[in-house]
Amino acid sequence: MGPISEWRLSLEGSFDIGSRRRPAGRTAGFFPVTDDATHVTDRTRAHVYVSGTVQGVYYRATTRDTAREEGVDGWVKNLEDGRVEAAFEGPEDAVESMVEFCHEGSPAADVDGVEVEYEPPQGEDGFEIRY
Repeated sequence: MGPISEWRLSLEGSFDIGSRRRPAGRTAGFFPVTDDATHVTDRTRAHVYVSGTVQGVYYRATTRDTAREEGVDGWVKNLEDGRVEAAFEGPEDAVESMVEFCHEGSPAADVDGVEVEYEPPQGEDGFEIRY
């Protein structure tokens, strides 16, 4: 594999971020392209902001546990404005599963909205709660 020469964004389907259900066929992610263009990795990254009643309801712990079960790397943390921020990195299907999870979160959470930004992977290793 040659060095990464560029990142390509792949977007397909609709992106109704406020919906609690993922539209059928929606896929997205940044994919590195090597100089020889023969190898493209399937690793992607989603940067997520979750609003609603998502602090003090085990949202971060449940997110961490679910991400580890899905084999997703990254982190989750509370923001001062009451939202939760998270980054998920890994295989596209596992990252999409985590984005879907964010619409529900922990059993005690009441999610109002989820904003998602797809970014180039940053090499996260493991999943942690940040403070």
